[in-house]
Amino acid sequence: MKYALTSLLAGLIFGLGLIVSGMANPEKVLGFLDIAGQWDPSLAFVMGGAIIVGLLAFALARRRTLSFLGFTMNTLANTRIDTRLVLGSMMFGVGWGVAGFCPGPAIVALGAGEIKAAVFVASMVAGMMAFEAIERVARSSEGEMRGYQKD
Repeated sequence: MKYALTSLLAGLIFGLGLIVSGMANPEKVLGFLDIAGQWDPSLAFVMGGAIIVGLLAFALARRRTLSFLGFTMNTLANTRIDTRLVLGSMMFGVGWGVAGFCPGPAIVALGAGEIKAAVFVASMVAGMMAFEAIERVARSSEGEMRGYQKD
């Protein structure tokens, strides 16, 4: 129960920060991304602050085995930069530039009743489901190929 309440509180604070910073407003985000037009640099300060907080939090987390609430710390095992990561990052950037949303702010905007966010979130969920289906097929065919190689 403590974990659920803490997660809810963290999510509410994060969502409020997205609203206050303008990250949940696609017009503001697109204004930031429009470096050839009427560029709005204000989100650079938001991102810079987030990066600094993130760097400090990850540096602290690397030294700990338990969170401040006593829960096990789960860190990423894979730190390799590969083709999948680069292509996924590029796809994320294109989607962000087209829609003006990334996943967190889209959920916040959806909660605020933004119709564009509903379309974005539905498309995002459909894309995640398609990815999982493709991965499942790839894993099963990879397993079948390994089985044939053993004979």
